[in-house]
Parts: sequence; structure tokens; C-alpha cells
Amino acid sequence: MLKKQLTTLLLFIGITAFSQTYAPNWASLNTRPIPAWFQQDKFGIFIHWGVYAVPSYAPVIPNSGESYAEWYWWRLQEKSPRFWAFHQKNYGADFSYPQFEPMFKAELFDPVAWADLFKKSGARYVVLTSKHHEGYCLWNSAEADKAWGRPWNAVTGTPKRDLLGDLTQAVRDKGLRMGYYYSLYEWFNPLWQTDKKKYVDEYMTPQFKDLVNTYKPSIIFSDGEWDLSDTAWKSASLLAWLFNESPVAKEVVVNDRWGKNTREKNKATYATSEYGAGMDASVIWEENQGIGHSYGYNRNEKLADYKSSYDLKLMLVDIVSRGGNLLLDIGPTADGRIPVIMQQRLTDMGNWLAKNGEAIYGTMPYKKPYQWSPGVLPSTSGANYMAGYSVADLIKTDRTGAHIEAFFTNKGKDLYVILPHYVKQFQLRSYSLPAGAKVSLPGCNTQPSVKQKGENLLIDLSVLRLGEVDPDLLVLKISNGIR
Repeated sequence: MLKKQLTTLLLFIGITAFSQTYAPNWASLNTRPIPAWFQQDKFGIFIHWGVYAVPSYAPVIPNSGESYAEWYWWRLQEKSPRFWAFHQKNYGADFSYPQFEPMFKAELFDPVAWADLFKKSGARYVVLTSKHHEGYCLWNSAEADKAWGRPWNAVTGTPKRDLLGDLTQAVRDKGLRMGYYYSLYEWFNPLWQTDKKKYVDEYMTPQFKDLVNTYKPSIIFSDGEWDLSDTAWKSASLLAWLFNESPVAKEVVVNDRWGKNTREKNKATYATSEYGAGMDASVIWEENQGIGHSYGYNRNEKLADYKSSYDLKLMLVDIVSRGGNLLLDIGPTADGRIPVIMQQRLTDMGNWLAKNGEAIYGTMPYKKPYQWSPGVLPSTSGANYMAGYSVADLIKTDRTGAHIEAFFTNKGKDLYVILPHYVKQFQLRSYSLPAGAKVSLPGCNTQPSVKQKGENLLIDLSVLRLGEVDPDLLVLKISNGIR
């Protein structure tokens, strides 16, 4: 009896030691560590899908918010010249945005096929827009219909289907984590426009809790926070509920968009960058961008506006080498299809990851992300660098100044060296091969020969035969290569 009581007491002490209640303030919330799975999984799929998939239009202006097709309603209201001209010509000046809803039928939506593609892409998590700034919900939100005074969700509206729920089940059946983008504000919600405090208390908060309680997301990508302070949004209280009482309190990961001018102090959240250069390993971060210039599907984009499969793989490698995650966006069509070119890009990424994923998943940044060639290094600061960042430019051997010769990641004592292009001889600078270390290529039977040449390690890749490895983004594994 005494032994049983002692066991119970020790169990209670253990649970208490590893449990914590977070108070509704940043000082307390910031003591919650970000769940480890997020940094380990590295690659996710972002999905922007809603009524905006019907007009599916934006002008193509790289590095500009005007390229975002999901902002169609806002651009109409502000009479943005390009959007307004397109709308008048094709739908008429009197055609209002809500009139697009009956055309959002999702009749070809196959959640199992979507989930199968995401699995094949090598992604480990999926983030779907539960609703964007237009407020249209992909699940049965009673708050949406009440506030808008009409069916404004996919279940009571035209699709007559729980699009979010069906995809959630399919994604989880494939062993992937599921999460949601959630816009805090809604441009033209009548309650938002008349009483923001009431909107937060009686609309946004219960709606958010309904989404979490019903579908149990592993990740929440908050957005649309910039009009109000975190105090007005009552963000700290909402996150305290999420971390203490919600059904995903231990697993859920959240981003940093919870109020204007608050991103820097939110250590309980991961940092987000958007169509930019990203960050470095001093913070937990994620870069998000589309295969093209828009998040929502844009019929106006041409082949040249889409990143190549190589560029997408290169972007993933670059981001992971600097300690970040990539959340890569696709924009499905209004009838529920993922455009074939997007399917092809994701499949190509998955084929590479199937062979080389050990250099990505579960890795940490090495002491430096790159090996540069001799020459003047580019500036890595300032607004122009952030907006115009292109790793595809930084690997060009004919660029002015130094170029990237290799990317690094590491896992335990193993070092991964990822070459942007095949070379017959690669010189790993200022590196001596430790005793017992071995250089190999994942998934390849032919092993390169290595030779110490002064302070550098010379790796001979000329022994590789055609077809043995992917000549682009060649992965070298140095087992026990980290001292």
C-alpha cells in the first residue's frame, strides 16, 4: 500500500514539474517553449483558397502586394486601376464581390488526392486558410453567417461541404500535421466596421475557439493583426487559453502576428517573413511565399512567373541552412483543382527529398550556412536586400563578387554539404577530415575519394556515373564530420 502511495506521489510530482499554467501576459507566455516538432519538420504547404479563387486575378508585379489575387475585394473597394478595369470589363461595375460566392462550387475538390500530393511533396505539415481577410469560412462558422447576415461559409454556402474538415481528415490520414491560417480581422464585416471591441469579444474570439476546439490544429498562422494593438485584440488572453485549456495546448505552434508592433516581443511565437530574405538562426522562423507571385490562384500569371522546381528546392536548402522553415503556398482553383504545374513542382521537390531528406529534416544550422567563393561578399542588410533577395542569383558563378559554392546543415555529429551544381572536384575550405569520418552521397553506391590538401579537403566527384545522383543540389554527407 505504501509503495503504491509513493508511486502515486512521485507521478504527481513529475506531472506538476512538467506542467505550467501561463498567465495572460507576454512575460508568462514567453516562457512557453515552441514545440520541437516545428523546427524538425522544416517544410510545409500553405493553401490560399476562398471566394477569391473565382475571379482569380491580379496584375503581375513582382515584390508587390498588388500581385496578391486574394486581395481582390479590397482592391475593388479602393478602385485600384488594374483590378477595377479588369472587373468592369469582365463582370460589370455593378457586380459586387459577394456575387462571386455562388460560383465557388469546389465541385472537383478531392481532399484525398490533395493530401496524397502533399505527402509526395515531402512536406511534413499543411496550413489551410480557414478564412482570409474577406471573412469567408471554409468550415461551418455560425459566427460568420450571423455577422454577415447571409451564408458566408462553405457549409451553408454554395459548396455545401466542410472543405476544411474534409481536408483535415485526409491530411492526417497521410500522417501529416494540419494547421490553419486565421485572419483576425475582416475587411468588410459589418461588426468590424461598426464596433471593433464587440467584434473581438463576440465574433473573433468565439469563432477562433470554435475552430481550435473542433479541428485541433497543430499550427496557427495568425494574420490581419495590424489595425489593432495586441491589447485590443486581447491576444495574450487568447494565447493563454490556447496554451492552457485548448485541446492542442501541448502541441500547437503559433506565429508572431497578434497585434501591430508586437512581433519582436512575442518569444512564444515563431517569426514570419513573406517573399523576403528570411532571418537567421538566432530566432525560430519561417519564410512563406507562393510558387508564383500570388498566394491565391492568379489566372494572369504565365509560366515565367512560376519558380522552377530547381529554384524551389534551392530555396528550401537555403532557408534550412539558415535555421528556418519553408511554408510554400499553392492556390487551388474555384472548382477545387490544384493546377497541374503546381502539382509538378511539388512532385519534383518530393522526389529530391525522398533521396536527400536526411540533409533537411531534423537538421540544425552549421556554424556557417554557406561556403563562399573568393571575392567581395554581398550586403545582407537593408530594405533592398530583403525585398529583392534571390538565392538563385547568389549561386551564379558569373555574378559580380563572391557566389555561394555550398550550403551546410548538420545533424548530431554528421555534416551535410549541399552543392548547388555538380562539379568534378569540390574543395571544402578550412576543413580537416576528423579521424573516423567518412564522406558519402545518400542513396548512391559510388563513393567519392577524398584528399587533404593543406587546410582544405578535396573531394573527387568525377567517379560518379550518369544517373546515380541528381546533378543539381548534390548532397555530400560527412559522417562524424563535426569535431
